[in-house]
Amino acid sequence: MSALLKPQAEGARQRVDPVTLEIVRNGLKAIAQRITRRMIRSANSFIVKEMEDCSASILDANGQLLAEEAGPPIQLNTVGVCLKTILEHYYPAEAWQPGDVIITNDPYAGDGSLAATHTNDYLAFYPLFFEGRLVAFSGLMVHHFDIGGMNMGTRGWGTEIYQEGLRIPPLKIVEAGILDTKVMSIILTNTRTRDMLENDVISQISSVKVAADDVLALFRKYGSDTMQNCFTELIDYSERRTREALAAIPDGVYRHEEPLLDDGAKGGPYYLRVAITKQGSDVTLDFTGTDAQVKGPINSPLATTLAAVYYVMRCVTDASIPSTEGCKRPIKVIAPPGTLVNARAPAAVYQRMIVCHSIVDLVMGALAQAIPDQVMADSCGCLYNYTIVTQPDSGQRTVFGEVVPGGIGATAYADGIEVVACHVTNCHIPPTEAIEMESPVLYLRRELRTDSGGPGRYRGGVGQVLTYRILGPDPELQHTSQKSVSLPQGVAGGRPGDGGRWIINEGLPAERALSHAIGDIEPLARGDTVTHYTPGGGGYGHPSARDPAAVQRDVRLGFVSLAAAEEEYGVRLDPETLEVVGLIR
Repeated sequence: MSALLKPQAEGARQRVDPVTLEIVRNGLKAIAQRITRRMIRSANSFIVKEMEDCSASILDANGQLLAEEAGPPIQLNTVGVCLKTILEHYYPAEAWQPGDVIITNDPYAGDGSLAATHTNDYLAFYPLFFEGRLVAFSGLMVHHFDIGGMNMGTRGWGTEIYQEGLRIPPLKIVEAGILDTKVMSIILTNTRTRDMLENDVISQISSVKVAADDVLALFRKYGSDTMQNCFTELIDYSERRTREALAAIPDGVYRHEEPLLDDGAKGGPYYLRVAITKQGSDVTLDFTGTDAQVKGPINSPLATTLAAVYYVMRCVTDASIPSTEGCKRPIKVIAPPGTLVNARAPAAVYQRMIVCHSIVDLVMGALAQAIPDQVMADSCGCLYNYTIVTQPDSGQRTVFGEVVPGGIGATAYADGIEVVACHVTNCHIPPTEAIEMESPVLYLRRELRTDSGGPGRYRGGVGQVLTYRILGPDPELQHTSQKSVSLPQGVAGGRPGDGGRWIINEGLPAERALSHAIGDIEPLARGDTVTHYTPGGGGYGHPSARDPAAVQRDVRLGFVSLAAAEEEYGVRLDPETLEVVGLIR
């Protein structure tokens, strides 16, 4: 048994000098970054080594966030939530020993859905002891490609959690430094990519363990009391700064709603609804009125709903505020159990990002009524593109997959960003050459999608057009898009971005458009081409207020067509020279 190092009482706590506090703050952040970098460098999975789909955090002995890596926000904001569930329901502080590593991937661990984001995301935690006492944790979430389930990569339209692969409740995969090979055997027996998963799980375990030396070096340098005082002051400082920013938002109640599955597939549309109450420096987001969870994989665990909310609130406060537990303290979330934003077992949750991306637009849309100059127009939403081929002789499967980029919404100060995996996804877009080296596809086209960004004083970011040919046998397309019917909306008079669509064998006699943007796996044939038109972001402000020189630049760069320059912005350009020859306003 080991003692838990408790923070000192306020009266006994000594103030830390600002220089030391800043050194510790940056030191903890750098340690979180090194955890992630180690994981990326040692991974075999394409989704980790190229797309960098992993996130690390340093947390105090109570599971409170101290520092984090700038990875996918949907992961970052759930690491601490999951650790608190483990401490409360499975392993209290006194049950941890030096050398332990606890892992889980169960969204329903504990009492509710405050744990893993979905089954493919494994979380690993390592306790940090100094002078025999538990002082902190390192945590790392990693998206592993295949952990079993009804379909490879847990794709397709599952209807219950039992179809989404092996679930591991929080358990010690390493105890006192000894790897439990029986647990590893169970994990590796339930995957189609055994060698890849074995390498990456061991890499994940090693990455959180190596962080111990870095954190404990700070404890040895400054001592336990100073470090614990730093932890407390960092969290309190973030809370003070966050409250200052929130206090500037006008008090009131702000409401908004967003549709899901708006093309009618799988029984939609369904709706997310929120009422945001701002009073003083406190904000309550009440999702009462949101539709009930569905028999499909889009339901969001409460953990990921909180992550999406925290992300938006960080966007509308000061970016210089350190990301610690203090940023969350002024924010209260009411999410009725059994709804799309607070899934209850046995609801499927794999594609919870459909809901989470819509939560971003939902909360931004409500806050636009109070602080229109601090929010963004709607963005492209959640976009996935996976093709799997199967070799008939061996049954071996080869995968092409990416988190697809689209356009981000504009703000009161700038155009939206072009072609990016937006908001709570925030994954890297791999080079074409890296994708083709490991994937059964040949890229034919990848280009900016002209006129997809919503017109406005500031234009929405444009999406992309992607076409590839399938090279392998027995292929299946597993596709996800949003914003195909209900377009990405603009703010303050800005117009919507264009929606997305999928076309098979475009320009050929066998051309066909997919009837819905999210749903079942689509069977294809070797040699087929897949073309995905991704949505653009919404615009900000009326298009007539856009600088004609900016419109001219957009036409030169291919963001806007000559016709749209005139029709949407009232700017007539010479077709040959692209000089402005007239304004129609």
